[in-house]
Amino acid sequence: MKNFLIVLAGVVLVGCGGAKKAAATASSADYGYTESNPIKVGGVNDGPAQERAYLNRLTGPNGEKVTYNRSGSCCPFETKNSAWGGMLDVYVVEIEGDPVKKKLYLNMYDKGDLYAPKGFLFK
Repeated sequence: MKNFLIVLAGVVLVGCGGAKKAAATASSADYGYTESNPIKVGGVNDGPAQERAYLNRLTGPNGEKVTYNRSGSCCPFETKNSAWGGMLDVYVVEIEGDPVKKKLYLNMYDKGDLYAPKGFLFK
């Protein structure tokens, strides 16, 4: 089995030849955790479904189960993908066994590269 390390645009992908797949973790500590750096899932017509699909891919740092609840919207912003502008959706996310709840900001209007926020991995 060969180990490999790939660096793309500041994102480090680490894995080994026999692994299922390498997980892309955000290099920015505030990715998803702040309104100024939200997770851009895109999908204007199916935005809520895109948000859930993204959140359903998350696991804890050791594969723990993740649960989430939408706590509301905030933070109006300009976007070319909505005639009325956009609002971020805020989710409270819990990792099984971790008492600290995390708050993630998702943008359902604009698309961007998707990463797992710090402290999370993708399934």
